[in-house]
Amino acid sequence: MNFNNKVVWITGASSGIGKGLVEHLSNMDCKLIISARNKAKLEAIKLTCKTSENVAVIPFDLAEINNRKAVVETAVNCFGNIDILINNGGISQRSLIVDTDISVDKKLIDVDYLGTVALSKALLPHFIKNRNGHFVVVTSLMGKFSSPYRSGYCGAKHALHGFFDALRMEHQKDNIKVTIVCPGFVNTNIAKNALIGDGSLQNKQDQATE
Repeated sequence: MNFNNKVVWITGASSGIGKGLVEHLSNMDCKLIISARNKAKLEAIKLTCKTSENVAVIPFDLAEINNRKAVVETAVNCFGNIDILINNGGISQRSLIVDTDISVDKKLIDVDYLGTVALSKALLPHFIKNRNGHFVVVTSLMGKFSSPYRSGYCGAKHALHGFFDALRMEHQKDNIKVTIVCPGFVNTNIAKNALIGDGSLQNKQDQATE
């Protein structure tokens, strides 16, 4: 995949896989838009990039889906175009179904599924107009099969596969591509930030993740 002269937008860019992508892509001949909730972390990451003038920061919360057109307009105005959206932002879960309040399931759907779908739908007209664009969706192996303690997370990740497979088929004619990435265990803070049954954070690392 050629990133030369491309504008790449990365969500969940303040830590983990997203931060790693920023570090890697900032060494290539492309421009980056980086997003997450924490503006201070994003600004700090920007300063570590070799060409920080080619990095724009747009903080927002994936769960707040009603302002997506405005967020996309801001992003497009950064460099005049967007070629690739890497949907990487999200949260995980570590709790048994019987112990998990339905509000936790809703939050996982709001962030991991609807947040990603809303942003992608808001950007889609830009891709159609340009007759070019690429959605990259970082889901998980849990989007292909399920695992105990991750029921809500698995449900949200499975939903992403269904939605983006349909998007791929509908817009192949517009030269819009979809890539779904399914990582296994990666040593990030995703387990520490995972929701438990009452909606609070697990605040500890999983052995397998570590």
